[in-house]
Amino acid sequence: MNYWMVKQEPEAYSWDDFVKDGKTDWTGVRNFQARNNLKAMKKGDKVLFYHSVTGKEVVGVAKVSKESFPDPLDEKWVAVELMPDKKLKKPVGLADIKANLALANIKLIRQSQLSVMPLTKDEFEEILSMSK
Repeated sequence: MNYWMVKQEPEAYSWDDFVKDGKTDWTGVRNFQARNNLKAMKKGDKVLFYHSVTGKEVVGVAKVSKESFPDPLDEKWVAVELMPDKKLKKPVGLADIKANLALANIKLIRQSQLSVMPLTKDEFEEILSMSK
């Protein structure tokens, strides 16, 4: 199993929108590195859902329910289908992530513009432990 983080502005598509929909195609990614990360996602992989711009916090856990397929908005790119798994009891903010030495190498900090990024199992579990 692999671990990931996706970023989304809550004004455009929030965790609550995601839960209400029950699943979504993660479309519109137009960065080659993020596209490659979408291509690497496997069904069942765990995904942290991060509210960017407003909030700047991890708010929930999703899972990959369908592996990469052509993005219906532009078939030169790819999308995956995600399903919500659980809302975090307490959101984990960017300031707390930056202050945690165990997360010093997380891509959220090192490549802050990347919208789809891999996480190590340890990074994923550390963020989950911070949400309790």
